[in-house]
Amino acid sequence: MREVLEARAVLLNERAATREEAVERCGRLLVEVGAAAEPYIGAMLERERSISTYVGEGVAIPHGLSREHVLRDAICYVRFPDGLDWDGERVSVCVGIAARGDGHVALLAELAEILLDPDRARALREAADAESVLKELS
Repeated sequence: MREVLEARAVLLNERAATREEAVERCGRLLVEVGAAAEPYIGAMLERERSISTYVGEGVAIPHGLSREHVLRDAICYVRFPDGLDWDGERVSVCVGIAARGDGHVALLAELAEILLDPDRARALREAADAESVLKELS
């Protein structure tokens, strides 16, 4: 996972009023780090409208299905300390994914393994800095 997450793709103090704003922030960050082109943000929003990317433990994993706008495999980690409503669930962490081909399947599987461990999920939610997030996700 370390090869697809870099420190500049970790934001720990973001705010969003809606899940759409949270997904857009993740998409914008993936664009900023050079992992995706601008239209990928719309693909992420479209995916979220079709099915929630909430996975439990206060975490959502937004991603788009338009691979043509992905420039390289990457993830971003965005924490919303105040949390936000995610279609009836409370989310405080979003892990955005940009993956070419079927790369998202392996990333989702790795993330699911981490997040199924409540202690690791809590450590991620409470990470004090980008290095702590990188450590937990590697």
